[in-house]
Amino acid sequence: MRSEKEMFELILRVAQANERIRAVYMNGSRTNPLVEKDIYQDYDIVFVVSETQSFLSDKAWINIFGEVAVMQEPDSNDFGWGGDCDFTKSYGWLILFKDGNRIDLRIMTKEKAIEYYLSDSLTVPLLDKDHILPQIPPASDTGYWIKIPTKQMYDGCCNEFWWCLNNVAKGIKRDQIPYAMRMYTEVVHIQLDRMVEWHIAMNHGFSVSTGMWGKYYKKYLSSELYENYLNTYTNGSPENLWNAVFSACDLFRFLAQQVSDHLVFTYCMQDDENMIKYITSIKDAVY
Repeated sequence: MRSEKEMFELILRVAQANERIRAVYMNGSRTNPLVEKDIYQDYDIVFVVSETQSFLSDKAWINIFGEVAVMQEPDSNDFGWGGDCDFTKSYGWLILFKDGNRIDLRIMTKEKAIEYYLSDSLTVPLLDKDHILPQIPPASDTGYWIKIPTKQMYDGCCNEFWWCLNNVAKGIKRDQIPYAMRMYTEVVHIQLDRMVEWHIAMNHGFSVSTGMWGKYYKKYLSSELYENYLNTYTNGSPENLWNAVFSACDLFRFLAQQVSDHLVFTYCMQDDENMIKYITSIKDAVY
């Protein structure tokens, strides 16, 4: 695998040699001083270009970065997505190379690029031939900090978590595991994740990011809470799914009460108790 030094030298060498590329900047985890570096981090690179058409008319220029293993073009409509993208302003490639490195590369015209440049707190300029990139503060994850929930957000999270468990329970009892799994993972568990994030954030003054989809939960939760969180996942068997559901209920209750105490909200204990009684009755075949 090529080193970080080799990759940055290559990226900048390509940009320096191409008159159509006027500036380069980077986003993502490599710009975050709080993220521990490893060899699996992507290179999230934006080329600010004078125009996009010539880059798209012959995409073989991508090969200059290395031997491609697998590539995705998320703006392309070849696979049914990207239909609303304006290729004259922006286009991107997600590229995994055979040596294990990955570049998420996007070309943008000046106006479009500066719009994104100013909107992402995790941004580092790498090259600016024409001095077009505005001055920005040092890269930080402040733009990704978890925000304090309103009472409505908190109540909605609790209500969605407890209400939708009735669908999960019925799905398990009917042996409709695909339905039950999706209801649990895509609806109920998402509310648990929101409560986990609020709990972590309140313990760090709401000045923290847990990363995309809980990447850093392990870093910020106690070992006991993290183990409890892992117990909310299931292998799909009905018995294991029931265990995961009740583990999620216990964890949600604990976290939600902590958050409500901290923010001076009121926890919905009646919904909690009534839904636990209902799903337990389904599990035990009372009705």
